[in-house]
Amino acid sequence: MADYDIAIIGSGPAGLTAAIYAGRALVKTLVLAGRLSGGQLMLTSGVENFPGFSNGIQGPDLMQEMRRQAERFGAEIIDEDVESVDFNRKPLQVVAGGTTYTANAVIIATGSSAKWLGLASEEKLRGRGLSSCATCDGYFFREKRVVVVGGGDTAIEEALFLTKYATEIVLIHRRDKLRASKIMQHRAMANEKIKFVWNSAVDEILGQDRVEGVKVRNVRTGEVSMIPCDGVFVAIGFQPNTNIFTGQIELDEKGYIISKHGMHTSIDGVFVAGDVYDYRYRQAITAAGEGCKAAMDALAYLEEQKEITVSAREK
Repeated sequence: MADYDIAIIGSGPAGLTAAIYAGRALVKTLVLAGRLSGGQLMLTSGVENFPGFSNGIQGPDLMQEMRRQAERFGAEIIDEDVESVDFNRKPLQVVAGGTTYTANAVIIATGSSAKWLGLASEEKLRGRGLSSCATCDGYFFREKRVVVVGGGDTAIEEALFLTKYATEIVLIHRRDKLRASKIMQHRAMANEKIKFVWNSAVDEILGQDRVEGVKVRNVRTGEVSMIPCDGVFVAIGFQPNTNIFTGQIELDEKGYIISKHGMHTSIDGVFVAGDVYDYRYRQAITAAGEGCKAAMDALAYLEEQKEITVSAREK
């Protein structure tokens, strides 16, 4: 007999929404939240595009409310990182904090992590003018000057999106030409709000309480200059958090989990939700919706397999 009906790995919007739906279905639910629980929204100051909050809400506050809601419906939440999984046996096994947990179904909602520049100043200013998501934070930079770091499709998409709000976007790229697709390059070059700084790297993000500028080094000449700005968007890509699933489940060439027939994965009883498979939208609301779908798919699977062995505490 499994310890839990459903084990959820991850505690961002996808994982906690899945926990809410699973808990309301009165199945015994475990959330392995990680030692740094809450997902990407824990790094976001203001969230104004999540429905239901007319005046916006702080990212950490939103995640705390979702956690309380999951707990209210009986989900058990443990703040430990998952160290390994074994999906080759039934019940499925998940090891976290040195303890092995078994479940009849597992929902993977570990998300993805933005690739950062590796600067000490990033830690201080993240969420204070430094972001990795223009869709999330662009609204806060109306009539401001911002910097975008990168040269691929992601960077160009961010820069073009920011033209809706910012007065000027300075795109800094370490090469003398963009890596983005030709059509994206053409759109960026044609937009008068976007300026380019070629052959350059950001050595430091300047500012005490908020971003005030960047220190830029020309990688060919070594010349250092300062560019004043109100915000910095690092757009050098994302990395799905799937290292522990290598060899256990089917991944694509970039390391994202492949979904089949809804939120099912290549392993029976294992489901996926959120940015760990969705590399296109990467929004809190889409992740929450996928968490709902993953929970419903997992519950249907358990019913089909007649594997609901325990119930959450009664209300």
